[in-house]
Amino acid sequence: MQTLFAMNEFQSLGKYLILTGLILIIAGLAVNYWDKIPFIGKLPGDIKIEGKNFTFYFPLVTSVILSLIISIILYLFRK
Repeated sequence: MQTLFAMNEFQSLGKYLILTGLILIIAGLAVNYWDKIPFIGKLPGDIKIEGKNFTFYFPLVTSVILSLIISIILYLFRK
């Protein structure tokens, strides 16, 4: 009976490892092609402050939209 329980643990661990790998691949592709993805970082509500010697950039709306997309994808994987 214990071996059956251990097998179920490894199967769920395997699913999480596969999901983590897919997320890392997608994140890696997004980092490599970030400039070529339209509208990423250029949406209304993204904060960009340019001074004489510095630039502060915080993509607020882009972060919210990406968070929603990731949340929906993870919700669909849990079902």
